[in-house]
Amino acid sequence: MERCRRLVVIFYVMAKIGLFTFGGGWSIIAQMQSEFVDKKGWLTEEQVMDYMSLAKSFPGVMIINMSVFCGYAMEGVAGGAIAAIGLSAPALAAIAIVTYFYSSLRDNGIVGKILNGVRSVVVPIIVSACLKLKKTAIHGRMAWIILSVVFVICIFTGINKLFIVLAALVAGLILWKGEIEDDVS
Repeated sequence: MERCRRLVVIFYVMAKIGLFTFGGGWSIIAQMQSEFVDKKGWLTEEQVMDYMSLAKSFPGVMIINMSVFCGYAMEGVAGGAIAAIGLSAPALAAIAIVTYFYSSLRDNGIVGKILNGVRSVVVPIIVSACLKLKKTAIHGRMAWIILSVVFVICIFTGINKLFIVLAALVAGLILWKGEIEDDVS
């Protein structure tokens, strides 16, 4: 019975996040962290950071990948499926409605102003999530160097992000090789 209750809660929270969080994957991650780490304690910040890294590295929509990882960690396969369905259902419903009424909404000035207002809050939400997660993501001088180099590459080049992630993975393995050997022995 407890498992069913948790699955319902996972679906409800993910649907709420999917319905009321604007700004894409990064702002949604902040809400997931608030709900599942801060409020419920079902995940740790380290798990969120690890799942975010994995979700960005896998093919497909990053936030759906993230919801599957988090749901799976909380309640196995059923949790992963419920989390993905809960997160995506509001967006699918909204897209279906907008598509149906698109021709009448396309040139509506009020809709344009509403979207401008919503877009203006996206950057602070994303920055807030990044600042909150940095304490578990950045450890040591080498991590700050990799972060700085990758930031510059992302801002000033059009290099595919998958290649950047793979390069950072290799850099991490090379730079922290000694630490891995110390941990194994």
